[in-house]
Amino acid sequence: MEKAETPLQHVQANIAAACRIARREPEEVTLIAVSKMHPAEAIEPVLGEGQRHFGENRVQEAQGKWPALREAYPAVQLHLIGQLQSNKAEDAVALFDAIHSLDRPSLVKALGKAMDKSGQRVPCFIQVDVGEEDQKGGCPVAELPALIEQARQADIPLAGLMCLPPQDIEPAPFFAFLDKLARDHGLEGRSMGMSGDYETAIKLGATHVRVGTALFGARPAAG
Repeated sequence: MEKAETPLQHVQANIAAACRIARREPEEVTLIAVSKMHPAEAIEPVLGEGQRHFGENRVQEAQGKWPALREAYPAVQLHLIGQLQSNKAEDAVALFDAIHSLDRPSLVKALGKAMDKSGQRVPCFIQVDVGEEDQKGGCPVAELPALIEQARQADIPLAGLMCLPPQDIEPAPFFAFLDKLARDHGLEGRSMGMSGDYETAIKLGATHVRVGTALFGARPAAG
């Protein structure tokens, strides 16, 4: 088999292969290119290849580089994949097309208020703490039904669930668990899988995979 020419083509081929094994169509999986900490000049080649979904961790960083890029590529869909402070809710609603880190009642309140004020309803994934790791954020599993209900009461469109499995542990059981939670609650989206495990996530139901290192290489060291 001929080697894929670019990292994007390589990842796309892997997604297609994982979908074949899972009896799924590649169109069912949205590839989010995680461009956090990478400058515009590193992002532009991937944009040039046709990639349109990108993920950022921080509102402020995204504000600094995406307005100009979006002028050149207006079809870009920007996903906030990092933890969101409630006081940044208005900025996040103004900038992002989807938020993957809704994880607590105070953020439901802040996002609902921001969406009401702006008139924009931004789809949100509820981040679930599947590995019981407080430091990562995420809604505890036992509190998920209440948070879903609060989000619906606030008229926040729920796109699905998101998770970050614990590092250095086989991720498949956590992906399967998130898939079951999403089915149990009637939610379509499963945002799960990163550079090291996105193929496993796809086989277990991922609808959105968040891939950074495999596309852009190692993140630049913080200055």
